[in-house]
Formats: sequence, structure tokens, C-alpha cells
Amino acid sequence: MITGIVNADFEPIIPLSICGSDGKICTQEAIVDTGFNGWLSLPPDLIAELNLKWKRRGRAILGDGTECVFDVYEAVLVWDGNMLTIPIDEADSEPLVGMSLMEGYQLTVQVFESGHVELVKVDTV
Repeated sequence: MITGIVNADFEPIIPLSICGSDGKICTQEAIVDTGFNGWLSLPPDLIAELNLKWKRRGRAILGDGTECVFDVYEAVLVWDGNMLTIPIDEADSEPLVGMSLMEGYQLTVQVFESGHVELVKVDTV
């Protein structure tokens, strides 16, 4: 189970542990974004600090219909006690957790300041 809290801006926030290329683990808060179908986005300065490995370019259609091109990196993330190698989209925004990372989980959010955020693995047998 992964738990977090709703901040004063009504954003559901969860902590993430991301492994840098040197093996050090960086703890970072991220916003749960159900409108983002990717895995995880990080800002360029954090990607540089972690020295993540560049993989490819990506394209996305934003909510306003415009298309953007961005760099995609790779990182190891501690997710619900497991080590996962995932793609990281570079974005000039706060870190965002996308729907691909949450696949197979139930998301519960108490939508008020300091409300509880919970991601629980669902058995999909």
C-alpha cells in the first residue's frame, strides 16, 4: 500500500523513492494525476541531479489539443516495496504520477485539505 495526503491546493500527493545513477535513493513528493496516462514525469533539474539515462524522444497531445515533444529517460523506482524500471517523461512541472504507474491499484482520495490518499494493489485474477 502507498499512502499520501491531499495538500492545500487539493492535489493528492504521494512520496516516491527514485534511484539515481549512483545508486543513491532520492525521496520526492509527486502529484497523482489521473489525466496523465504515462508513468512518471520529472522536471529537468531533478533528472539532471539523478543523472538518469536518456532513452528516446516522446510525443503527447496535451489537454488543450496541442502536441509537445519531450525527452524520455529511464529510472529505477521503489514502488510499493518493489524495484521497477520505468520510463520518465521530462516535463517543466511538478513531478506527476500517471495512470500507467498506478495500473492494478485502487486509488482512494479524501478530497479535503490533509485528506488521506491511498493506493492499494488489487488482485485481478
